[in-house]
Amino acid sequence: MPEEKVTPETQVLLEAESVSLSFGGVNALLSVGFQVERGDIYSIIGPNGAGKSSMFNVISGLYRPQRGRILYKGQDITHLPPYKIAPLGIARSFQNVELFKGMTVIDNLMLGRHIHMKAGLFSGGLFFGKAQKEELHHRAVVEDIIDFLEIEHIRKKPVSMLSYGLQKRLELGRALALEPELLLLDEPMAGMNLEETEDMARFILDINQERDTTVLLIEHDMGVVMDISDKVTVLNFGELLASGTPQEVQENPLVISAYLGDEDSVFLAGRAG
Repeated sequence: MPEEKVTPETQVLLEAESVSLSFGGVNALLSVGFQVERGDIYSIIGPNGAGKSSMFNVISGLYRPQRGRILYKGQDITHLPPYKIAPLGIARSFQNVELFKGMTVIDNLMLGRHIHMKAGLFSGGLFFGKAQKEELHHRAVVEDIIDFLEIEHIRKKPVSMLSYGLQKRLELGRALALEPELLLLDEPMAGMNLEETEDMARFILDINQERDTTVLLIEHDMGVVMDISDKVTVLNFGELLASGTPQEVQENPLVISAYLGDEDSVFLAGRAG
């Protein structure tokens, strides 16, 4: 029988190997490891202070772990700075909105195209030749994102005039403007009402399925996590508590024990019972 061919859809896109990170005497991460396969929506959950955002910061190059490494497409990116990681195909949004409030929606999205801009200072300043062609291409990409996220009505508005929910949607759009293969989303539904949360969940599913983008997600809304995730990893006090499908994680006694009594995680008591 011929050996089964490994297709890109089944390859490991991102791997964390025994990552440990400490600040002084405090362990933010302690030998944490997991694998994200291409095409997955992979969620990292855990109580506040579990190390979720620290892991994102290690992956995106903001933190350097004391031990372990991060592999992306088999390449060790552990010690690369953020400006070298982004062009590899990794983009992220932040827990707190990090937009330019005095600029318009479309200008914020255009900023997300910066790693794809190749024209020099001279041609860019005179706006001719390669710079003009690049501008038209980047504008087309941005307009596609505007249509995709259904924000045509605010495209020319300053960010400061937008509701919090629309700002979170714009932050997602700016990350998409980098055209990532791996999208890191740090609590994209935080502070949203029910309708905004449902819209964001729909956009994440569409990004994954229609744009062929692998998603690594941190989120406290456990209903969303369990509904849209392919795999879930649970962190607790910097340690890996469990990994598996949503169903496996919900039924894991260690996870239930760690979460019971935590106001962010009452769902486990009801869903597992």
